[in-house]
Amino acid sequence: MRHRVAGHRLNRAHGHRQALRRNLMTELLRHERIRTTRAKARSIRAEVEKLITKGKRGDLHARRQVASVLTDPNVTRKVFEELGPRYASRKGGYTRMLKLGPRQGDGAEMVILELV
Repeated sequence: MRHRVAGHRLNRAHGHRQALRRNLMTELLRHERIRTTRAKARSIRAEVEKLITKGKRGDLHARRQVASVLTDPNVTRKVFEELGPRYASRKGGYTRMLKLGPRQGDGAEMVILELV
């Protein structure tokens, strides 16, 4: 039974999965658009929205929380200086997933995950 088991395992070990998710979130916030598999996009989408909400808050504790997740200090700065003010009037739903169809090699469902 899966009672109270959250998150997607993505067929990886804990450390590998954690590094993958941190890298994907950092790159999405840096470029504001990434092309990835549907499973990976679904696993980071909620966390990216939470990071942007913390960017709207803007206090020191929020900065430290965001910096502990992202791998680049410049992206952390971008969350608070650009993305937080940009989405100040928006209550949520900062990301959009556009389906691209199956990948040529293995048939994995591909999507574009982007900031609205």
